[in-house]
Amino acid sequence: MDKRDEKTLLIKNAKIIDGSGSKPFLGSVLIEGNRIKSVLKNQKPLDDDKKVDKIIEAKQRTVLPGLIDAHCHISFDEPSSNDELFFHRRESLAAIIAGRNAFKVLQSGVTSFLDADSIFDVGVDLRDAIEAGVIPGPRMAVGGNALITSVGGTAGRLIPDEGKRGYGAVVRNQDEIILEIRRQIKLGVDWIKVHVSGLVPRQKAEGELKAWSLEELKIACDTAHELDIPVVGHCRSADSVKDSLLAGMDMILHATYMDQEGLDILVDKKIPIVPTFTFQANLIEYADQMGASKDYKEIFEKEIDDNIDILKKAFKEGVPLLCGSESGFSVTPYGDWHYKELEVFVKKLGLSPLQAIKSATKDAAVSMRKENELGLIAENYLADLVIIDGDPSQDVSILGKKDLIKNVILDGEEIDLKPLPSRKKDPDGWRVSSYSQRINRKANLK
Repeated sequence: MDKRDEKTLLIKNAKIIDGSGSKPFLGSVLIEGNRIKSVLKNQKPLDDDKKVDKIIEAKQRTVLPGLIDAHCHISFDEPSSNDELFFHRRESLAAIIAGRNAFKVLQSGVTSFLDADSIFDVGVDLRDAIEAGVIPGPRMAVGGNALITSVGGTAGRLIPDEGKRGYGAVVRNQDEIILEIRRQIKLGVDWIKVHVSGLVPRQKAEGELKAWSLEELKIACDTAHELDIPVVGHCRSADSVKDSLLAGMDMILHATYMDQEGLDILVDKKIPIVPTFTFQANLIEYADQMGASKDYKEIFEKEIDDNIDILKKAFKEGVPLLCGSESGFSVTPYGDWHYKELEVFVKKLGLSPLQAIKSATKDAAVSMRKENELGLIAENYLADLVIIDGDPSQDVSILGKKDLIKNVILDGEEIDLKPLPSRKKDPDGWRVSSYSQRINRKANLK
């Protein structure tokens, strides 16, 4: 399209949070095509105001960069159990539902997200369909099947000794690590996801157990980096964090139970971490309604509380904390909880609301590999914006109130915010896990 033919959009009289961590200011944002042409401070009039194609009168509402979720699972569809996720999903259904989930996320103000790993690699096709305009959805960076050793991963004994199940690909030796990473890169992934730690029966260690050797992790990182693809690691133990950093990983998910040695390496390398406490925070807050035991609730309270101090130290030393919801599980439904991590950052880690917003905008752009194009309201950045009635620089929780979100703009285009029709019921045979069956039987007995 000739630049002269690109449509222009002017957002006037807004309180602007630009994503840099700076204080909000009054002004206007001029969009041309899919880029921000200019940001006008202090209500400065636009010379060619009458020449723009459309004007949004913000009326002192707040405009901020579209939120970036640095850890999402768009194809999981809120499973009732790991058994359901690993063994009882159909590829075609997972792909169709993932498209609906992506649009729900977009309507909540999340204009970009990292789909860390996906069932059957469907994330790649979903990303391509969105980019081609086949279906609406946020910008996506995607991983394929998570790489898991035969030791297990977060699903423990459910992981087979070889092959694929659900979102996991089991790699048993160095050759299989190299082949699987090259397969995924040929497929078109943006990231390689490695389940560095996991749970095994009768373990006594705090957190999870490291399921990869340092040598194996180096092979994974070197193989991906040779082809210019970054690597992200699921790490919930001190040695898994440390070895992942030493191996050259580009981003760490969770980073819980990190020790001082790991922190020192992290501070030196300034590798971004994505705590993703939303899952635990929701379990704590809604444990009673979910029927979770008191012990279960205390476990997750402890996981947050035990890691607050070390994460605070990391942030103070300049380590980027990225905002990730881990949406896709049953307690983190799509489109409902993407603000929760911001709340945790403010209430638990002591970040200011503006610092938390920066973690979900400017800093999180690294997860998309678009640090100079996303996450800021600045000249020549991509026009991904949210307009909200209220001031999240004072209270980040308002980002979770859908009725206050007035406009979502993606690539310079306004998004339809009408709620999607409710799903009437799960089709017969959709959820067939033993866990789900037990729950249903219990419900029928009451």
